[in-house]
Amino acid sequence: MAPLFIDPRPLNVDERAVLEHILSAEFVGASQLRNQLDRTEVIAVWGPDSVSVDLQVREPCEHAALPEALVPVDAQVHDLSGAYVGEILVWTDRGATLAALEFAWVTDEMPATLPVIVDGQLSWAA
Repeated sequence: MAPLFIDPRPLNVDERAVLEHILSAEFVGASQLRNQLDRTEVIAVWGPDSVSVDLQVREPCEHAALPEALVPVDAQVHDLSGAYVGEILVWTDRGATLAALEFAWVTDEMPATLPVIVDGQLSWAA
């Protein structure tokens, strides 16, 4: 499915919280990606009612130097009973700037909300 482009908007509270949580991990380029958050905008959604979004970082910004486009953080999401329901993936543009926030789910229904951080873990209430 092609993304649905929108007028650029700032990250909402939930998007920012999830990104801050994932980017709090230490890896090459993490500091630069954290510094991009204040300049990051949502430019597209991945479908009607999707919580996965495309991102754009306004210049000037400090670019990261990641070897891959996918941020190397294991961000599993579990429901309140502890069952695995998916994971959050953070994508970069050529390893340099934030490009997408994806909730890759394994449930029957597409999530209508991003997970919340509970005790340092990503938790999702269906």
